[in-house]
Amino acid sequence: MIESIWNGWRAAYLAGEGRRAPDAEGSVFTQILRSGLPDEETNIVYRGERTFAILNAFPYNPGHMLVLPYAELPDLTDLDLDTAVELWGTVAAATQALRAAMHPAGINVGINLGRAAGGSIPEHLHVHVVPRWAGDANFMTAIAGATTIPEALPVTAAKLRAAWPSTPGPTGR
Repeated sequence: MIESIWNGWRAAYLAGEGRRAPDAEGSVFTQILRSGLPDEETNIVYRGERTFAILNAFPYNPGHMLVLPYAELPDLTDLDLDTAVELWGTVAAATQALRAAMHPAGINVGINLGRAAGGSIPEHLHVHVVPRWAGDANFMTAIAGATTIPEALPVTAAKLRAAWPSTPGPTGR
């Protein structure tokens, strides 16, 4: 007997929500920034001078963040030096916040450059910062094609904002 496991949060992603609408200008990230909505509604966790961090609306794990430049650029080679430096400092700060707020056993940091590399929004460079725990890729992911997200995104966002380091960047650990 095959048991069905409801994974309803994936339906919006599979339907194309969270991606640019054909008539919309800019990536979904640019649209969020232009929306004027408060960070608490958009799940933006941190805003820097040139970059920001936001929770992934369709996370692999709780706390899955995206770190992006404000400028809608597709590739690392398109960043000016100051933005590149801030981007990686923000990635480092995101790992610090995850460790403090969520105590993961590990963290994956990665970028998909281009649609063929798995980039679902290739026009706007974004770095994935994904907390990992032993057993988080278990039978639910392998067999059921589902993940279990135990808390709402705004709750996770509030935890990460509270844990965000006051001086983001490498700590020399």
